Amino acid sequence: MRPTPMPGCHWDGSPHTRLLRMAPTSPSRLLRAGHSTRCRHCGHRIDLYQRTDRGPIALHRAELAIAHVPEACRWHLSGGLAHPHGDGSTWCRIPHAVLCPARTPTCPLSPFLEDARRDLAVRTRRLIDIGALTPAPAPAGTAAPENPDHTGRPVVQVLLVRYLAPAPLEAIRCVAQTRHHHRCTRTVLVQGRPVGRWRLLPTGSGCGQPALPDTLMAVYDLSHLPHTEQRRWRAQRCPTHAATLGTADLAPAAWQVFDPLLHAAHIHTRLPHPEASPRREG
Repeated sequence: MRPTPMPGCHWDGSPHTRLLRMAPTSPSRLLRAGHSTRCRHCGHRIDLYQRTDRGPIALHRAELAIAHVPEACRWHLSGGLAHPHGDGSTWCRIPHAVLCPARTPTCPLSPFLEDARRDLAVRTRRLIDIGALTPAPAPAGTAAPENPDHTGRPVVQVLLVRYLAPAPLEAIRCVAQTRHHHRCTRTVLVQGRPVGRWRLLPTGSGCGQPALPDTLMAVYDLSHLPHTEQRRWRAQRCPTHAATLGTADLAPAAWQVFDPLLHAAHIHTRLPHPEASPRREG
């Protein structure tokens, strides 16, 4: 079985036309579009698109029949953006991470997807054998680590929504533009400000996703903070730029809406050690 090529494409899968879109929050007012590249781990071509929650996603280049794709893994393109659900048609796009032979599948695979994944694995082996591909190290977070310090990307609950953070809590950087037209070097988590607290919560609850049975996950919960403080975190700004009106963002906030299936590799079942948790500083 082979995926059906996308309509309106050349023989090699490259599109005849590219859909451009201007980012409404971009101070540079530059047009953007999905662009093609190759996966560093398996060597296959992928399409990178901005998601509706502003985080980029790598999509498999071919459209697949929705009958073969789990509902949680269906995506479609509209207005130059990737939307995490179907568009009512019988075809959809699928994240490359689901089919990449160098990654652990992030959702249950149908027999069709198993065959497609196996076909990609054979092609990857051929690329390695002829010297056309030197695989990169296995992507970080392909499995939930046993180390409970949570040094990777944590799940953060803010404004009643769970997000996958773009970096460890102490490294989430402000996105605001400085007076010298550079990106602010401060972080969102700063000394002297209220901090969140780690909690074990049912996976998927509170965010619109079905909970996974008998599974608790560590969540950095900000729900008890004042509304203005939660909005500052969601806007990914330091306290100085959060209080400054009219300051443009030099980069989009990089939060990704947490999906327990797509982001299963970032689920931790234990709380971090006390010394690994952010603390309130005087």
